[in-house]
Amino acid sequence: MLKIIRITLALLCLVAATLLFVDVSGFAARHLAWLPRLQFMTALLSLNAVVIAALILLTLVLGRVYCSVICPLGVFQDVINRLRSRFGGKKSRNRFGFKPERKILRYGFLALFAVLVALGLTHVTAMAMAGLLDPYSAFGRIASELFAPVYDGACNLLADWSESQGNYYFTRVAYVTRVPLLIVAALTFVVVVVFAWIGGRSYCNMICPVGTILGLLSRNALLRPVIDTSLCNGCRKCERNCKASCIDGKNHRIDYSRCVVCMDCIGNCSQHAISFSPVLKKTKNDGRAVDGARRRFIVTGAALAGSLAAAAHKEGDGALAPVKMKKRAVRLTDIVPAGAKSAANLRSHCTACQLCISSCPDEVLQPSTDLTTFMQPVMWYNKGYCRPECTRCSDVCPTGAIEPVSVEEKSSVKIGTAVVDADRCISVADGKHCGLCSRSCPAGAIEMVKIDGNMRPVVNEGACIGCGSCEYHCPVGTAGHLPSERAAIYVEGLSEHRLI
Repeated sequence: MLKIIRITLALLCLVAATLLFVDVSGFAARHLAWLPRLQFMTALLSLNAVVIAALILLTLVLGRVYCSVICPLGVFQDVINRLRSRFGGKKSRNRFGFKPERKILRYGFLALFAVLVALGLTHVTAMAMAGLLDPYSAFGRIASELFAPVYDGACNLLADWSESQGNYYFTRVAYVTRVPLLIVAALTFVVVVVFAWIGGRSYCNMICPVGTILGLLSRNALLRPVIDTSLCNGCRKCERNCKASCIDGKNHRIDYSRCVVCMDCIGNCSQHAISFSPVLKKTKNDGRAVDGARRRFIVTGAALAGSLAAAAHKEGDGALAPVKMKKRAVRLTDIVPAGAKSAANLRSHCTACQLCISSCPDEVLQPSTDLTTFMQPVMWYNKGYCRPECTRCSDVCPTGAIEPVSVEEKSSVKIGTAVVDADRCISVADGKHCGLCSRSCPAGAIEMVKIDGNMRPVVNEGACIGCGSCEYHCPVGTAGHLPSERAAIYVEGLSEHRLI
């Protein structure tokens, strides 16, 4: 029963986490945005003390249940392992065995991750690199770049069939491949699948920094799988089916730092010699004792976490004519969404999980290809603009890189200022009246003023919020089917957001 409950909850979490990245309707973003905030690293970066305390307490009581239920990358590895056991033939069953802990790899990756996160608070590139090791962010990139096209393709087939039946309830979904991010996602997918196919949970117990952190806590969990030597007949079936390779059947020992509490050993034991029981004191079957070096490591890790917490303080539009995509504007300062407060704040907290990018309905948020901010979100207005009534990115961001804002608050947050390029503007350079930027501005910040006999756009910097509607709707640069040039009005980002 414990195994059934664990599998049911794990599949629900995996499906919910996947929907957040592939669903374009906004349903998942509205109802499941709480799930990413339960992830360990997102809670740490957002300084969510309640979630961090809850996860630590959960681990101290039940062991690494987080890795087998809440973490989508961990559950995904279990799915791969299950597929091999089911369809890989007889050699795929009973294929595991006890392996000693790979300390150098395990603690080496954790130390590297800790250094990158610490440096990421002041150096943007380091945080982007740390995101490569964060399990939730890794799964997010896989889901958004590999799973989403499959989901969108299925939706498009359903839309085609629906239209053939005279029903237009379903609409087609356009998906744009982002090559650099696709390469990273594909490489991550291959690495995770290979590790899961060959070694079960070896990725979690050798590379994943969150698994290592929780493994240090789970050594002293209150409830753990315990082997009753009086009932064990020495068949070692539990060891051969342990995907974490943490059961030493010969010596009746379990390495609890690597055990992900999957309950497989309990279900596989025909002698009922393994039970999930409370352990109130150390016994010879309790796994290995924590030596002095490990105690010092835990103390150092706690100090690092405290320092991090302290440092973190320090194609158409409505009823208008279709707008064709134009070239991206060159900006001196990147634009970041309302709620991010500043580009520096976003870069120091973002793990590039792609959740905000996947949730953006108008494709304004796109992954950066700059090496210093690689895969982190940047705002472009060549495909759409940031609607004042949309708060999806701030609703779903789990790390605090984009803090929650209401529609009323967003409408008063200034993230940039529109700038008119007089050499490109139709009204200025050609002497022809256009005024599309003025008519499309939701803040009423652009007025057409008669100067030298021509009506020209003038930006009221005090009222402009930098939403990019003017840049997106500008007809300059939309000739033909491909982007020909940049818009005649563009938004320059602010280094620090402010209220208007």
